[in-house]
Amino acid sequence: MSPSTRCRVAELVLPPVVMTGAGWADYGLVDSGHGRKYERYGPYSFIRPEPQAMWTPRMERWPADGEFVPGSDEDGGGRWAYGSREVPRDGWPLSRGECKFTAQCTPFRHLGFFPDMAPVWDWMAEQFLPGTGRGTSEAGGGAQAGSPNPAGQHLQENPPVPLHHSAALARHAPRSAPPPRAGEEFSSLNLFGYTGVGTQALSAFGPVTHVDASKKSVAQARANAELAGIGTRPVRWIVDDAAKFTAREVRRERRYDGIILDPPKFGRGPEGEVWRLEEHLPRLLADCRQLLDADSRFLFLTVYAVRMSSLALIGLMDEIFRDLPGKLEHGDLAVREEGPDGRLLPTAIFARWSNA
Repeated sequence: MSPSTRCRVAELVLPPVVMTGAGWADYGLVDSGHGRKYERYGPYSFIRPEPQAMWTPRMERWPADGEFVPGSDEDGGGRWAYGSREVPRDGWPLSRGECKFTAQCTPFRHLGFFPDMAPVWDWMAEQFLPGTGRGTSEAGGGAQAGSPNPAGQHLQENPPVPLHHSAALARHAPRSAPPPRAGEEFSSLNLFGYTGVGTQALSAFGPVTHVDASKKSVAQARANAELAGIGTRPVRWIVDDAAKFTAREVRRERRYDGIILDPPKFGRGPEGEVWRLEEHLPRLLADCRQLLDADSRFLFLTVYAVRMSSLALIGLMDEIFRDLPGKLEHGDLAVREEGPDGRLLPTAIFARWSNA
């Protein structure tokens, strides 16, 4: 039976959802506009290009420790220009809840992690531990939008996910749901896992397989886990092409409770494998579907820097995941500016399947 003729079980939600992240103690979107954004990362502040910030900045001046000056190409080239204060070139520690990681100015204009993924980390925890109240601030799709942070406060809109969940399972379970089994664990797969902050969040709930084609990124992910004090958790650190690894897992008849994937527009594997999003994503998603079953909890897909609608992503996922129970949704990731009446800055599109 072809994917498109499978009997529908999953509910397809067509109105888009906006998953909104807000600042916390070590990160905040301070201001944005005129094609740039002004952010704080711990004790340092930076200016980076942001084409979607088409409005006017609210601050007259952005006193930054560094600014990324883009090159003439569209693929992220450029350089960092630093101010008078020394910024550690080898990075500095940041945290969100009990997750700890190193921020660093990279040649790719980002700083070693993606803060707009914070509501996704909380959403994944909600799928494993329903009823905690840690659901993300969402607008559209039938959910209510969250309120902005009060002026002058660097507060996190959603509480961070605890890294030890067993005691919380019974305490936070909704009364209408069957009580979870004591010590129940969930297995997760993090494809294109980069520096592993998402892996840290997932490791609170059971074993994680972390896959990235970059040996340097996997090494940094392991170092971040050590920094967080969770280096002994059951995490498989895999340097491999994500598509090839997933296909092998299908042949091994492996199963996961949750999968998160953040594929690039274009990339190369450790042996020169070429990845093109539009060409290779359908096969990868089909293999991911084979690693999930009716008892699995979620798959979350994010896509950055492409001329594509989230409707295209959910159309593909509907074809592949329609025979599973649960719900299919799509929309935008966004970060809310700090201060009163903070604007929403869109950063990525997503599609997700959930079965919590």
